[in-house]
Amino acid sequence: MPASEPASGSASEPSTPGPAAKVKPPAPEDQPFERFVPDLLIPALAREISSSGGPACDLSFEQGAMPVVGSPCWMVKGGFGDERRFWLCFTAADINAAKTVSLAEPGSSPTVLESFLIDEKKMSLALLVSRLVQRLNGQKWLGPN
Repeated sequence: MPASEPASGSASEPSTPGPAAKVKPPAPEDQPFERFVPDLLIPALAREISSSGGPACDLSFEQGAMPVVGSPCWMVKGGFGDERRFWLCFTAADINAAKTVSLAEPGSSPTVLESFLIDEKKMSLALLVSRLVQRLNGQKWLGPN
């Protein structure tokens, strides 16, 4: 009588590992705020302004006094060669924090602080870039209008 073989799947058989689960890379928005803005937002904004036909734009990221009201904030400051300037302000170091935008024509100071993306539940890089460029274009600062 032949010896019986162990049943398939018994503890004596080594199990073969299945394919490793693919690890989903983190979304750009999951980056820490202090890296997201200078490493992702500013370059994407510069590319979009350029592709919209806008003039070269100097962009910086800093913490300082919010235009018009002077409260502390994180901001992306933008300036065009003819001295038109804009500020995208974050009230906290978080892309989902309340945001404002302010604009200044050459030779003037910003006088209005506008709420920015107040109805959005989830913020994304694409949304921040597209809506800011849309706002600048609405001001007729980009491309032929």
